[in-house]
Amino acid sequence: MVNIGVLGGTFDPVHLGHLVIAEEVREQLKLDKVLFVPSGHPWLKEERIITPAEHRVSMLRLALASNPRFQISMVDVERGGPSYTVDTLADLRRQFGESASFFFILGWDSLRDLHLWKDPARIIQQCRLVAVGRPGSAKPRLSALEMALPGISNNVLLLPKPLIGISSSEVRQRVSKGLSIKYLVPEAVETYSREKGLYRS
Repeated sequence: MVNIGVLGGTFDPVHLGHLVIAEEVREQLKLDKVLFVPSGHPWLKEERIITPAEHRVSMLRLALASNPRFQISMVDVERGGPSYTVDTLADLRRQFGESASFFFILGWDSLRDLHLWKDPARIIQQCRLVAVGRPGSAKPRLSALEMALPGISNNVLLLPKPLIGISSSEVRQRVSKGLSIKYLVPEAVETYSREKGLYRS
């Protein structure tokens, strides 16, 4: 039996909040590893231009290089088309087999909207949900979640900490304004984004 955390996202760019949350969940739940799954074409973010996957994956590799328990999964990028969590989990199941247990990491705000995702009932059949608090986001009520998606309350773990107030959109905005992103992203990511001219207005 292997216990695997799954942290999906655009990672545009990956920042220290992603890393802190992944490590905290890994440690609290005694996970064997955490897979970072960059989106190919995130359907929830079609209103903005996404940095090409080549750059987002390169920054992820730099950010995760020092932690052997952090790995990248390319299932969403390689699949093509819109990235849906239900498909991600199905692909990971085929890759790791029935002996793997998946713990899907998401924010409290995303958990509240899970019933709006593609095939949410099948999502909760394929994994355990680990919902992490975010600054300014109220703790979801399990009764409300259960009404929207029956069965979810038995398959979710709410973690109030760590509360990390960093977002990729904030990082992009700071770069576009010529402001420092030091201590918001790993140093190697800061260097890469600067050398490649990413996020400049």
